[in-house]
Amino acid sequence: MPSVAEKNDLLFASKVKTDYNGKETSVMHACGHDAHVAILMGVAEVLSSMKKDLKGTVKFIFQPTEEGPPKGEEGGAKLMIKEGVLENPSVDVIFGLHIVSNKEVGKITYRPGGLMAGASNFKITVLGKPSHGSKPWTSVDPILIAAQIVKSLQQIVSRNVNLKANPAVVAIGAVNGGNRSNIIPAQVEMLGTLRALSNEDEDLIYRRIQQIAEKTAEAAGASAIVKLPYNGYIPPTFNDLELTKNMLPSLQKSAGTENVALVPPGTGAEDFSFFAQKVPGMYFGIGGMTKG
Repeated sequence: MPSVAEKNDLLFASKVKTDYNGKETSVMHACGHDAHVAILMGVAEVLSSMKKDLKGTVKFIFQPTEEGPPKGEEGGAKLMIKEGVLENPSVDVIFGLHIVSNKEVGKITYRPGGLMAGASNFKITVLGKPSHGSKPWTSVDPILIAAQIVKSLQQIVSRNVNLKANPAVVAIGAVNGGNRSNIIPAQVEMLGTLRALSNEDEDLIYRRIQQIAEKTAEAAGASAIVKLPYNGYIPPTFNDLELTKNMLPSLQKSAGTENVALVPPGTGAEDFSFFAQKVPGMYFGIGGMTKG
């Protein structure tokens, strides 16, 4: 996961820095994947030891590139499906889990239906007219226009999405333009993310981002180029209703009914959703926080 510095004194804390998009960036395993690999290894060991008692076949999937492949490359669940991970033998149902850092060990969280949002990133390039900073009236200022676009994008969630039905997110994570204090640049680039829990909301947000960026730029005498999605797309993570209903008693038996909690949908994203598009799937959370 890029851009996360591991600020603790643990023996295994990452001190690595690398180049990411031309910038020195700290590298940290901040998402719990070390635990996930250990859990899957443990489950494989336990189930293999009782293989003769199992009815059917269990396939264990160790997936690389869960956080998304570099631009221009393939990876993650989508590539594994393409390469036949759900075949030979064919998979009837699939399960996944994620450690939850703010829930105590022994707790399980679940949700039937839409559990996590679909996610797209996008790039907006505002093309203006450069000038010296002493004569801004001879420019078409892409920085000012970009600021107006960023502000207006916030209206999509607050005014266009029905928040009673589903949460949504539109956020800008990077704004790049210019290199001197006294020069108004020719263009500004912005990178952002959008999250939604339904295809209908995704389509709405796509249209509004395009409309706001292009029309705001046009009104100021500039132009805007919107690339959406810019680098990859993850659909909403949907837990099969019947499968979740059938598995709930097993979760409650395993952890105790009082330790299994129904949770609201989240705006994080998970490419397990590609698996769940192909076969009925169930994704749930397990607590990772020390008790107390």
